[in-house]
Amino acid sequence: IIPGKKFIANAFCHSILAGVLCGLGTWYLLPNRITSLYSNIGGTVIIFVFGWVTICIGEYSLIINTVTETATFQAQDTYEITALMRPFYIFAFITVDLAHRFVNIPTLKCTNQVLHIAFLFLPLLWAVGILPPIDALFLWGIEQTLEFGLGGSPMLSHRRLYLMFFVSTGTVAASYFIPSTIGVVLFMTGFGFILSLNLAEIGFAFQRCFHRQTAAVGARHRPSGLGWKFGWREFAVYFIILILALIEASLLHFSLSSFLKTSLQTVFSYVLIILLGLTWTLKEIQGVYIFGIFRNPFYPQNIRTVNAFMEKQRRLLKVGVARRILLTIVCPFAMVAYLSLDSSLNSSNLHSVSMCIGFTRAFRMVWQNTENALIEMVVVSIVQLLVLDTELWWNISLNMGTRLLLVAIMRDRLCQFILKLQFAVTVLVTSWTEKKQRRKSTSSLITLNVIFFPFVLTVIIFSSVLSSPLLALFTLPVFLVGFPRPSRSWPGAVGATACVCPDTVYYQQMAPRLAVALQSAFATGSLGLLSSGSHYLCRFQDRLIWILVLERGFTYCCINIKGLELQETSCHTAEAHRVDEIFEMAFEQDYTSSCSLNHHFGNILTPCAVLPVRLYSDARNVLSGIIDSHENLQQFKDDFIKVLLWILVQYCYKKSKTHENLNEMAETEESQVVFSQISQAKDRKDTVKRSETANDTDSLNMDALEEWSDNDDDDLFDFEFSEQKKAKETGQLTTKSLFIPGAVETQSIGGESAKEVFVDHLFSAIGFGFPAVDRGKQNRPINLPVVEFSCSYSKLLSIPEDWRSGPLTTTKINDMKQMFPEDWYQFILNQLDFLHLKEKPSNLHEEVIKDKGLKDLYAQGVLLSYFSIFGTDHVAPGPSYIYRAYSGGIPWSIGLDWLTGKPELFQLALKAFRYSFKLMVDKASLGPVEDFKELLNSLEEYENDWYIGLVSDVEWQEAVLQEKPYLFSMGHNRKMGVYTGRVLTLQELLVQVGRLNEEAVRAQWANLSWELLYATNDDEERYSIQAHPVLLRNLTVQAADPPLGYPIYSSEPLHVPLF
Repeated sequence: IIPGKKFIANAFCHSILAGVLCGLGTWYLLPNRITSLYSNIGGTVIIFVFGWVTICIGEYSLIINTVTETATFQAQDTYEITALMRPFYIFAFITVDLAHRFVNIPTLKCTNQVLHIAFLFLPLLWAVGILPPIDALFLWGIEQTLEFGLGGSPMLSHRRLYLMFFVSTGTVAASYFIPSTIGVVLFMTGFGFILSLNLAEIGFAFQRCFHRQTAAVGARHRPSGLGWKFGWREFAVYFIILILALIEASLLHFSLSSFLKTSLQTVFSYVLIILLGLTWTLKEIQGVYIFGIFRNPFYPQNIRTVNAFMEKQRRLLKVGVARRILLTIVCPFAMVAYLSLDSSLNSSNLHSVSMCIGFTRAFRMVWQNTENALIEMVVVSIVQLLVLDTELWWNISLNMGTRLLLVAIMRDRLCQFILKLQFAVTVLVTSWTEKKQRRKSTSSLITLNVIFFPFVLTVIIFSSVLSSPLLALFTLPVFLVGFPRPSRSWPGAVGATACVCPDTVYYQQMAPRLAVALQSAFATGSLGLLSSGSHYLCRFQDRLIWILVLERGFTYCCINIKGLELQETSCHTAEAHRVDEIFEMAFEQDYTSSCSLNHHFGNILTPCAVLPVRLYSDARNVLSGIIDSHENLQQFKDDFIKVLLWILVQYCYKKSKTHENLNEMAETEESQVVFSQISQAKDRKDTVKRSETANDTDSLNMDALEEWSDNDDDDLFDFEFSEQKKAKETGQLTTKSLFIPGAVETQSIGGESAKEVFVDHLFSAIGFGFPAVDRGKQNRPINLPVVEFSCSYSKLLSIPEDWRSGPLTTTKINDMKQMFPEDWYQFILNQLDFLHLKEKPSNLHEEVIKDKGLKDLYAQGVLLSYFSIFGTDHVAPGPSYIYRAYSGGIPWSIGLDWLTGKPELFQLALKAFRYSFKLMVDKASLGPVEDFKELLNSLEEYENDWYIGLVSDVEWQEAVLQEKPYLFSMGHNRKMGVYTGRVLTLQELLVQVGRLNEEAVRAQWANLSWELLYATNDDEERYSIQAHPVLLRNLTVQAADPPLGYPIYSSEPLHVPLF
């Protein structure tokens, strides 16, 4: 009896609810009750028997186990709401019967009779999934009531939907209690305008004014980059419009006689008809196709560049501005005048529920959705002008608000019917015309659809009436009515989840820029009639962007931008290729005929316009002939030294700017250097004396391993190690013993035997690194070379001390100094301005350049880094080595150990390597560098305007988000065996935009939900996810919200102003 539930409270509540359901169900199906309704014994028996079957099915979910419902809205039933779905509908039927028991109204009795019969078909409705789950039903009902009963719009979140519903309901209720007609008109006009605004953004604006800290917290949750800042100018515009609307409504309603009102309303009827024709014409002129069929002769042809498009688009922009003025200012005031003059607004009808609901909705729709409100009023006006019979029920029983409400519902359902019918025909026809969609059962399904065409048409009509998606099972021509759900189709928060990958960053950068471009397109009407639930598809290079309009109001709309995967599968490629064909035919071809047709009219995608957007273009090329050129590779090593030298100088120069009180620091350091030189000279003198008196204990230093020396301080047969000598100098040697041939050396220096130290130094001097030594043991003190600067300011540019000594011997460094470019070094120093120095001599550059100590420091630092990467060989590196080093995978060597031990220097060397490679590519493509000035300009451009690295780097993604003008990366195509270069360039480019059949999208998403959540067909190669070039099935599935879809990017709701 007590079912197993996740929560103890649910086990208790569901059991109690099961008992209540059983008791009320028994009362509902009493034979005498059924007999009193139908007076038929046979009907009573049938209803009693099958009615109890329905009740038992409802009880099963409560006391046995939760049934897997065909109509599934949530991916996970966290709070076990699904078990309440069937009992909820049973209780709804019982509630009507209880109401009829206590209130005997003929209409209620008729309804109860119909519901008792429909009660028997509840199991069938549950099985086919027409009845929605409780959460979907609740959201759908509120959304439909807000949109058609209260004049609002579907909202971008559930919380905003609830708040707007309650506020709008309160507005209708308040208008019922206002005693005077003029008060009702002013109240409806004012609140209709206010509720149509973007109140959330206005609220954030007031927070910024009065609570700056609170506003800063809230600002982090708002999308940036659109420039939407509600300031005093916007407030002044809105306030002026509101005051003018109130003045207009009050004057026309209060100061005119009834006859004059009727005459003026007729005049405004003709005005509205003219305005509708004018605005509709201006809208169609803005798009590439008229009615989606005929090529617009006024739209620019053969569009390939931004400049050419903007030049041809100027005239259409003027037309778009004129249309926007008409829709924002002229049409709303004309419609307010039309409503204010209506004769229904009199004292006798003032406290009518239908009047309050109808006129509150009408006055709000004027601002909330001006285009639809204009269509509705024109239809009502035409009917009123054509129907001359004043005794007709249309004129007697219905007030103006109710007429507009009925016309609005009919308009919306008619549009849905047309789109659903187009989708059904497309599925049916393409199941045969598209060869890859043709199956063995196709001919049978087509035959059945033709035979049962009235039934199919009834399904489409019923689906349109319920405003529910038309469910095509597995996207085959088998049509059912899907359960009603909100216009967003998904229960989760917008932009909360996405399948994030490295390519996501490109959509992150693109989304705010695209939203800014959409602002102008929506305002001018080039993207068609803007309404909540509209879907758009944008294409640029390999990027596909899916746009969903979530909410719209007066001079604003809210959108969600999704980015689809860039790693194209075969299905993705087939559909993307068809999208490219459609856009190419619309925008990139010259048409000789003035009225060409859209050859892809049956496709769910209809091209609309192209938008200039600032984003990254992606260019990829093969580096063959550049990276494998011996001349380029040999020059590469020379360029590396120059680039690294420039980077080190810039690093030290920028670091010097961060110091304060430079003059004091210079004096302090100068005194420290002098003191250090004196103390080191004294130590050397003492060391020489000790070495002369020591017998057979002098060391073989590093230089002795490479050359014979005549220096008196060195002895050929001196086997005392340099570290031992150092230990003597520093006092670390605690025991002193003589070296005895054949004996075991027991003397310890810093925890290591002398033999280990000798082997270590031997391999370091020779230049190869085996055997490997534990780095943790290499903690011996190092002798840093003494540096004497001839200029006191040179110390500001000196490199860090730990970069001055390395694995190379002094002799080897001296041999390599011929590679150091002194003229380039002097040129770099001459370019430094030293502006951060308050007091400096006039010949500062000459003194710094002549400073031999500073030059030796840079030469040593550069050559040590060069040795760590390239070694001492003069052989040019190969392409594979260049790629590995560019990627940070430099082959191991003793020099690399030294370099990686200094992470900051390693990063600078890697940066210099990548800059050198980019320089090599540029020189091969654009020609050689003529002089040092051109080389310096190139390096400064790399530093300021480029990011040169790898696509996988975190810094690459940061550079994209920071909108670096250029990005460069090197890659390797293993299949083709070639090395590639990739360049991203930030520039204003044309993005192609098309409108999607929203009912086709909802239908495919409904099938996706049914197939994955109920049928649990998660096969990655299932039929319903395969490519369909006409329905764009694979792309539509990708664009669904996770976990059913897999977009790689989904933005938070973006507020787009339409001023």
